Formats: sequence, structure tokens, C-alpha cells
Amino acid sequence: MLMSASDQPATLIYGPNGFRVIRHGQYVVCAVSGEKIALDELRYWSVERQEPYASAEISTRRALEGE
Repeated sequence: MLMSASDQPATLIYGPNGFRVIRHGQYVVCAVSGEKIALDELRYWSVERQEPYASAEISTRRALEGE
């Protein structure tokens, strides 16, 4: 059975000013909550950890875990 890119998560490389798509898909999965995040709604990620976050609150909590 063939699957379209919309059925699969994207693989990204996260940079300080944006991200680069390595494998096409329609979403990524939040590293903390497991929530699907559409690529056009992705605003928060960690360059150091190379992981996406669903909200600013989740991103901040995750950043504080490392301190």
C-alpha cells in the first residue's frame, strides 16, 4: 500500500533561523507532549536538542530541564 507524505511525519534539521526538510511530510511530533504539529504551524524547536515543541510553554519547560 502506498502512503502519501501527509500520512507520514517529516524529518527536519532545526537551525537558529528556521528548519530544513530532510524527509517530506505534513507534520512533526512534539518531543514532550507527542502532539502532531503541522509544519506551517511549527514555531518552537531546540537547535541543540534537534527537537520540536508544540508551544512556547513546552519549549520553555524543556529548556529549564537542562539547567
